[in-house]
Amino acid sequence: MSMIVYGWVAGISTLISMLAFLGVVAWSYSRRRQGDFAAAAQLPLEEDAGVTSGAQS
Repeated sequence: MSMIVYGWVAGISTLISMLAFLGVVAWSYSRRRQGDFAAAAQLPLEEDAGVTSGAQS
């Protein structure tokens, strides 16, 4: 492959990767997802309903 073709392929793949990254960032910061992420952030703080206190046998 010539250096010119390699440059074009590298440039186009960089552009596609950047657009995919920006798409994921836009999706994660959208207002529709805010409630889901807020609920997921509280999961480590919630009590487990099925866990009993004391040692397991």
